[in-house]
Amino acid sequence: MTQLGSAEITISELPTERVLLDVRENDEWAAGHAPDAVHIPMSELAERLDDLPDGSPLYVICRSGGRSERVTQYLNANGWDAVNVLDGMSGWIRLGLPLVADSGATPEVI
Repeated sequence: MTQLGSAEITISELPTERVLLDVRENDEWAAGHAPDAVHIPMSELAERLDDLPDGSPLYVICRSGGRSERVTQYLNANGWDAVNVLDGMSGWIRLGLPLVADSGATPEVI
């Protein structure tokens, strides 16, 4: 589906072979994230474009889908192939998908 020029996908539609870009802030990432995600906070993205992982498309995720939608629009406007993951990490945990925490504590989405 497409909205405002951005491709979107639900979590249940995510392919198993994918590059997942988590754009939440550092504290959110540390509390809990998808095991295979790559982390570049939205606030650092413009300065870290060279750090974007190889992958086409990049599946962009945040907590609920708002920030990832903006990042997806930005990336697509600047030559990347990016897809917004609707419902974000909140939807991820609702589906019971795996979550890891950098601290070793019980992972959670904040």
